[in-house]
Amino acid sequence: MEAALGGIEGRRLAPGEYGYDDLAQGDWYETAGVTVTEAHVVGFAGLSGDLFDVHMDDEFARREGFPGRIAHGLLGLSLADGLKTRSPVRLLGVATLSWNWSFRAPLLIGDRMSVRIAVAAVRATKRPERGIATLAMRIVKQTGDTVQEGESMLLMSRRALA
Repeated sequence: MEAALGGIEGRRLAPGEYGYDDLAQGDWYETAGVTVTEAHVVGFAGLSGDLFDVHMDDEFARREGFPGRIAHGLLGLSLADGLKTRSPVRLLGVATLSWNWSFRAPLLIGDRMSVRIAVAAVRATKRPERGIATLAMRIVKQTGDTVQEGESMLLMSRRALA
């Protein structure tokens, strides 16, 4: 996949565990997929309190030009983070530090989504036992269309220094 999802091919990561020291700019992988369900949307609405009509009212969504109700943008992001976490390619992160995210197209109930992830950058921190990987992420649905994309900064442990 393009480095940082933008241009040059890098190394495709095989299943396994990857710490900070194992990653290089341009490394990439794709997650498995998940189908967005009615239960996802209703559950997320209840959890988040976001009962906006475009998520809950099919007629309203159609009047606004959508083919039907759309999933919450943050539901898509949450599912993407879950797919990343459950992937056979395991990034040994400590904590997510930030998200810089864009919503490009609607994610509909019934859409199947997966995530393309590339290492955009790696950098050391002031603490020698830690590093930060910037991950470029793109949510793609079954049509190949990008519905969301952005970057996440992941704090990672480094191997013990000899």
